[in-house]
Amino acid sequence: MARSDPVPPQPAPIQSLISSNTSPKTHDPALHSLALQIQHNLQYQHNWTALCIHTHSPLTGQLLPRPLLSGLPPHRLYVYPDEQIELLKEADRARKPNKEGETGALEVKAEPEREWILPARLSEKWTLRRLADVFDGVSEVPPEEGGSVVKAGKWRQTKRVVLASVDTDSTVVYYIMQDGVVKPRQN
Repeated sequence: MARSDPVPPQPAPIQSLISSNTSPKTHDPALHSLALQIQHNLQYQHNWTALCIHTHSPLTGQLLPRPLLSGLPPHRLYVYPDEQIELLKEADRARKPNKEGETGALEVKAEPEREWILPARLSEKWTLRRLADVFDGVSEVPPEEGGSVVKAGKWRQTKRVVLASVDTDSTVVYYIMQDGVVKPRQN
């Protein structure tokens, strides 16, 4: 009986993604790999679409402090307080009574918006200066995949990024961070 050579193990999907995307000469390869890891997590675990990596500022063309991602979440991540009030009023007006004359539940629908994502490691130390450098390089709304500029909606008045913080066990936690003072939401 002939011995067959052992089949080498296949790389994990994230390893294949990272090895197939050679790091550009613009940033540290570890930061580029981190961005690819977050891109993979958003796409396959959270159903984001239209994801792309940005190495240069859409405002100035200058190199960003680190690679950032942009993409479209499956649902709206943040609704501004005044927009929330308007959406509730609009949903209330659109609500129709059922056969018994009772009104149904409010159906509030806010379309998703493109978001900036800042990949980071949990062990990194972030200062206000480092965060300000990131905010200085981004626009209110990320450009579309082809680079075309997207106008901010009526309610979006500040820049925001989603901080994607990765722990050593590959757990990713997402935080919405906004530039400046923002009116608190009502729950």
